[in-house]
Amino acid sequence: MAGRPPLEALSRLPAIALFVERAQAVKHQFALTKENAPAVAAICSRLDGLPLAIELAAARIKLLSPSAMLTRLESRLNLLTGGARDLPTRQQTLRNTVDWSHGLLNGAEQTLFRRLSVFTGGCTLESVEAVCDTKGDLGLDVLDGMASMVDKSLVQQVEQVDKEARFFMLSTIREYALERLAESDDESATRRAHAAYYLVLAEEGAEDIAAHPEWLDRFEVEHENFRLAIDYLIKTGDTDWGLRIGAALFPFWETLEHLTEGRDAIARILALEGALARPKLRARLLFAAAVLASEQGAYSSAQKMFEDSLETYRELNDNRGVAVALNALAVITRDRGEIAAASSLFERCVAIWKDLGDSADIARALSNLASMMKLQGEYERASSLYDECLTMFRRVGDGAGVAWTLNYQGDVAREKADFVAARSFCEQSLSEFRQLRDSWGIASSLADLASLSCDQGNNAEARRLYGESIKVFQQLGHKRGIARALECLAVIDREEDANRNQGNFGRLENPKPQYEERNPCDRRDGLQPLKGGIDQPPHCRDAIRRKTSAACVFANRFLVWRQVHTINFIAGDVGVKPFDFRPHILQHAYRLSGDCLQFRI
Repeated sequence: MAGRPPLEALSRLPAIALFVERAQAVKHQFALTKENAPAVAAICSRLDGLPLAIELAAARIKLLSPSAMLTRLESRLNLLTGGARDLPTRQQTLRNTVDWSHGLLNGAEQTLFRRLSVFTGGCTLESVEAVCDTKGDLGLDVLDGMASMVDKSLVQQVEQVDKEARFFMLSTIREYALERLAESDDESATRRAHAAYYLVLAEEGAEDIAAHPEWLDRFEVEHENFRLAIDYLIKTGDTDWGLRIGAALFPFWETLEHLTEGRDAIARILALEGALARPKLRARLLFAAAVLASEQGAYSSAQKMFEDSLETYRELNDNRGVAVALNALAVITRDRGEIAAASSLFERCVAIWKDLGDSADIARALSNLASMMKLQGEYERASSLYDECLTMFRRVGDGAGVAWTLNYQGDVAREKADFVAARSFCEQSLSEFRQLRDSWGIASSLADLASLSCDQGNNAEARRLYGESIKVFQQLGHKRGIARALECLAVIDREEDANRNQGNFGRLENPKPQYEERNPCDRRDGLQPLKGGIDQPPHCRDAIRRKTSAACVFANRFLVWRQVHTINFIAGDVGVKPFDFRPHILQHAYRLSGDCLQFRI
């Protein structure tokens, strides 16, 4: 019962109280216990809290225990029969009740009712108009029809602040509506209209995710509908639409860290017959799958898919695609420790982007090369390249490019132990991000300033800045950012405990997380993004080592893969107290990182 409300609190909930009352009416000895309470609560939840449904379920308590009843609730309509004999006939079974309500609708309303069942997780008036009246054959104004559905309690309307109202069907009602849809001639056309609408929505939103993060909120709200659309397209073998929706949803999957789901969906889409006949879309999907695989540490699989994508782009004479795939391979090569080979690949990327002539893309490619120089300890060349990038970004008005380049210059200064210059760059970067209202950049810059404070022995300032960073990451809901900052704070605690107990932090060997040389203190590696939607290089690990001010303790800096231009990491709140920084939080940080990335800890 850990994590569940106490039995007394459960018994006071109206739905559960009603279940117990009606169950005792047919079985006097029935009582809510700690053993059956979870099943009773689940039954009430599955029945959407509908009083009639709960009464009908409780009436079956003579024959079925709550747990047995729960397993049989796959079809609510068939299980819930045999209501009280003194009720009207229409109320003696849930099916009869819904059937009676359905019979009150006119023909056009019944058509709308059954078509609405294709939505899962709700819908908007716009989506209803697009899906349920695609051909203009509904014979009913959609607004009037939805008002009728709400009036008859067949659909619930939920108002949202500053957003379009959303309409929901309770699960029991939707089950009935799906049956009516399956009996009609509408099902195939309605399901295809649903898939078409969500394909268009995904493609429209994918273009604007970076500039308008509110699209991420909308995508998350429509998550179940996207899943349903993908399942339909795969089931019907619609390769073209499947490839398109997979490409469009990639930024959403990557940004909100639906990594396993995205990889699984793309794999199913790429397996469709005819995928090879669409090389451009297939190359984009291979690239997307490789990025998601990389974020989960599946580097061998990622490298193969990047190579397949590169080969396809070469066959298509798509130089932009070639440059993007080369960049991704350079990242993988660097991860494997093949520094010279990785540098060569980055140099080739720079050459291609210079041939293509876009200043912002050239600047990003130069920034990636600068990252390699920094990794190899060639700090002067790295600084020079970043200066060149900064000039280009300012010339084209790329504020994000300016902000990140200042941040990377701070990294170089930090590696040179020039903490004054490093802090100046990071503060300038933070200022730029605040002007842009870039929460991810703000959180990352705060974490960098915290690390600098730690390097300089100012642990109190480091704690304050990490705390501010965590607050922003919590607002974004970015679990990995929270986990990294928590671990850095745990390392500070370990250092202070060691200094108190041993007087020598040097005895602590490599206080980094025990998964693939990753350290949650870092947020990204300095690899600049390339524009163009899905055709962008990922971010990956910047495996540099840094000294702490306390002793010669080194840690590999954690790299977050990030499709920047269209990607900002956003997810859900993890419920961590912002200032609970004792060493045991390290375990929580590991768990969060494992949940997100699926590393074995």
